[in-house]
Amino acid sequence: MQDKDVYLVEHLEELRKRIIITLGAFMIFLMCAFIFVKDLYNWLIRDLDEKLAVLGPSDILWVYMILSGVCAFACTIPVAAYQVWRFVTPALHKKEREVTLRFIPGFFLLFILGVGFGYFVLFPIVLGFLMGLSEGQFQTMFTAERYFSFLINLTLPFGFLFEMPLVVLFLTRLGILNPMRLVKARKLSYFVLIVISILITPPDFISDFLVIIPLLTLYEVSLTLSRIVYKKKLKEEVGVPEFN
Repeated sequence: MQDKDVYLVEHLEELRKRIIITLGAFMIFLMCAFIFVKDLYNWLIRDLDEKLAVLGPSDILWVYMILSGVCAFACTIPVAAYQVWRFVTPALHKKEREVTLRFIPGFFLLFILGVGFGYFVLFPIVLGFLMGLSEGQFQTMFTAERYFSFLINLTLPFGFLFEMPLVVLFLTRLGILNPMRLVKARKLSYFVLIVISILITPPDFISDFLVIIPLLTLYEVSLTLSRIVYKKKLKEEVGVPEFN
């Protein structure tokens, strides 16, 4: 009993260490991003005809902090993934450690790819649709807070959604997920992904199509990768029948 308590304390101490390192990296990236936040701000509003309005000094700080925070979060993803890997390393075999370590750059790249999809593909469509609704009816004026809240709420979720294949691959490698579970959950997963795409896009078929197809493709890619990894795991295990 005492040995279990000591092991639990050591486990919690290790977890605490990994969290502190991750938070420390986030703070460093946050300060670095804040130095260049004006350049980022100017780049994001480059296509707007007019400058964004602010309702008070605090709005300026809020906009700069939220933009710096998103950049810092993106840069912290590899650090956080590495710390998670270090935390679970004792439970992995040597080969599994080497394989899962290769996932870390992918988490960052897929997050950037997802945010890029949201910003360059989805955001212009949604903004153009909403502006079309107000044309000739309303005088539009964007505040910086509302504009960037809208931008981030629309693009940031895709950063997480595009992580799906790598997360499924990682969990399959650890034995937490397998392709059979993913096949059984396919209909429910499709339904959830379709609902998400409808909620975040304008009510027209083209916008829904542009979002639904990539999300469903991501799920099928995740399933295919899970099958490949699962077959390799079964070949490494003696006496376990291979999955077809």
